[in-house]
Amino acid sequence: MNSPLPPAEELALIDRELAQLDARRVHLLARRNWLLRLLQQSGTAAVHWGPAASGPPAWSAGPAGSAKEASAPSAQNVLLVLGAVLLAVAALAFTLVSWGSMGIAGRSAVLAVVTAAALAAPAVLVRRGLRSTAESVAAVGLLLTVLDAYALYAVGMPDADGTGYAAGAAAVLAAAWAGYGSALRTLRLPLPAAVLAAQLPLPLAAIAADAGATGLGWALLVTAALDAALALRVRAAAVPAAVLGSAALLVGVAQSWSAGSAGQALAPAALLLAGAALGVAAAWREPRAWAAALVGAVAAVVAVGGVARPELEPGWAVVAHLLVGLPLLAAVRVPALPEAVRRGAVVAGAVVGALGALTAGAAVAAVLTARLRVLEEVWAVTSPAADPYGPGAAAAVALLMTAGAAWWLSRVSARPEPGVLAVVLGWAGLFTAPVLLGFPVAAVFAVQLAVTGAAGFLALRPPSRATGIAAAACALAGAANVSLGALDGRVATFAVWGLLGAGCAAGAAYGPAARWVRSGAAVCAVGYATGLLVAAAAMTDLAVAWWALPVLAVPALVAALGPRLGAVRLPVEIAAAVSGVLALALSAGRTGTLALVLALAGVVCAGAAVRPERRVLGWAAGALFVAATWVRLAEAGVTAPEAYTLPVTVPALAVGFLRRRKDAQASSWTAYGPGLAATLVPSLLAAWGDAGWVRPLVLGAAALAVTLAGAHRRLQAPLLLGGAVLAAVAVHELAPYVVQVAGALPRWVPPALAGLLLLAVGATYEKRLRDARRLRAAIGRLR
Repeated sequence: MNSPLPPAEELALIDRELAQLDARRVHLLARRNWLLRLLQQSGTAAVHWGPAASGPPAWSAGPAGSAKEASAPSAQNVLLVLGAVLLAVAALAFTLVSWGSMGIAGRSAVLAVVTAAALAAPAVLVRRGLRSTAESVAAVGLLLTVLDAYALYAVGMPDADGTGYAAGAAAVLAAAWAGYGSALRTLRLPLPAAVLAAQLPLPLAAIAADAGATGLGWALLVTAALDAALALRVRAAAVPAAVLGSAALLVGVAQSWSAGSAGQALAPAALLLAGAALGVAAAWREPRAWAAALVGAVAAVVAVGGVARPELEPGWAVVAHLLVGLPLLAAVRVPALPEAVRRGAVVAGAVVGALGALTAGAAVAAVLTARLRVLEEVWAVTSPAADPYGPGAAAAVALLMTAGAAWWLSRVSARPEPGVLAVVLGWAGLFTAPVLLGFPVAAVFAVQLAVTGAAGFLALRPPSRATGIAAAACALAGAANVSLGALDGRVATFAVWGLLGAGCAAGAAYGPAARWVRSGAAVCAVGYATGLLVAAAAMTDLAVAWWALPVLAVPALVAALGPRLGAVRLPVEIAAAVSGVLALALSAGRTGTLALVLALAGVVCAGAAVRPERRVLGWAAGALFVAATWVRLAEAGVTAPEAYTLPVTVPALAVGFLRRRKDAQASSWTAYGPGLAATLVPSLLAAWGDAGWVRPLVLGAAALAVTLAGAHRRLQAPLLLGGAVLAAVAVHELAPYVVQVAGALPRWVPPALAGLLLLAVGATYEKRLRDARRLRAAIGRLR
């Protein structure tokens, strides 16, 4: 934009103009508010012809503060609907009650006049602009035509078949309403009513002619085809087309599945194929109707498979349906097809494959769970050569077919789901195939081990992360299942578990694999090693408690390897710790053996704590040594543990005192925690089993002194240890009295007190939370 003024002068001019406009606007707003107040005081209606300067548009008229709860159009519609309903009720009452008191001429004259008036009035009302009233009167007129049809049947043709007459009357009414709606296009009700009435003639005619289920299906399908043709011009007709088409296909499916022979299945197959053609045609013309192609394609599969179904076993009938349905997936590579047809066909193939896989999966689930029977008696050598509950090879074939189709789909599409399904279904089919085919036991184990190994190898080098996760899950499930089956015999146990353990160890050592896969394989290797040691011990004549000694070899070996385990070190050490816990559980039956195992476990932890990164295991080693000592003392019948703990506590506290003098930053847990726990904890355990009062009194006094000393010196370990022991002693002493009081109270008192406590805590929750935070901060400041 060019201007004769310099930019600075033009900017100043614009600023002055804007200031004047703002001043003018303020003046007009003030004047407007004054005028509104003046009109409100005088009671004159204020008419707002334009939008207010500030606030919402003010186009409504009326006194200030008035509010309308219903607009004029809504109130009008309510009145018209009520009027139409009342007229309809009156017409029904006249037809059903007062009809018989008039002669034939009177009846005809009354109905004719009323119907003609009701149908003619909307034309006059529309010309006068009363469209809503015309719609209501037209609705009454349409209802009167239905009553006319009923009156004609009741008077003129009382002996005629009611269903057949209803079919003819519906056809006549549909044509009449369609003509009426075409003549008065401004009315919205007659044409939909005509479409609705047109759904009845053919199905009612089929019922009247006793055409059977298949004939009814054809009537429904033909009506749906007419609706589909009409839907090309009137979109609302698509709804009845979909409803009646689906009903026709359901009739065909029911007839096909109930057919006793291939010949009986031909008629339903023809109905289903016609429905499939209608669905594909609808999707071909309408790009958004891909669901019609989906339903049609599934109907075609049921039609073809239904002809073969009566001649096949149930399992092979599933295979037959898959043979017809899975090729539909190839539509994804046919760009000449319309998008709706192609999408519907692909989804139909996926649906058929999913249903087939679910059916076959339900059949093979019994095979996978049958091995749980081995747990009833381990090493009984009772497994049959073939599983009597197996459904045969059809289930495995169905799973493998579906897996192949999913693999092909994963190659031509970029989505990961088909690849995952291919891995899972392929593993299930191959893993259960030898059992379903009745292979010998050795061959079953060989094939299942091979399939499990293949799944594990795929998990080590997967084409995608999702596929790797699926392969790892399949490998884990297969290993668990075959390991369970191997418990049926000693040789099978050692052979299968040994091979699986070696395979897991090899997978853990495979460097290019993902870390989580290697960690899982390493944990499984530790588990199989532990299981083999338990099995080896079970073959001896040793008591179960002595089985713990060979099991301890696993954590000892892991502790010796240490850093050489590399990236899988932590999960392997955790698994080894679980093996150590198993060893303690096995030895719990004999006190002497438990003490020995505790001591050996302490040695293992102490050896691992030598390394700087595992110094924390020194605490575990100390706890295990102390536990071993006390188990041994308990076996010897010691009742005064203080005689053994005080000689340890006194020098330990002295050493801690010297440590604190040299290093003021040292934690009280490091300096005084071990010494105090060495006496307080065993004495507390003894006090809980002591019926006298001397030990609890002395222990409580000592715990009180330790607590006060910790509070005075601001030391965390004495404060918390002493306080915990003091509270435990108090609970021990008060427990009998609490039980006695609780027994004397009515049963409703404890729940009531608990409810009051919860209410009090909930009401002061935030204050209690702040108090807890302050307490935690205060304890944290202690050393």
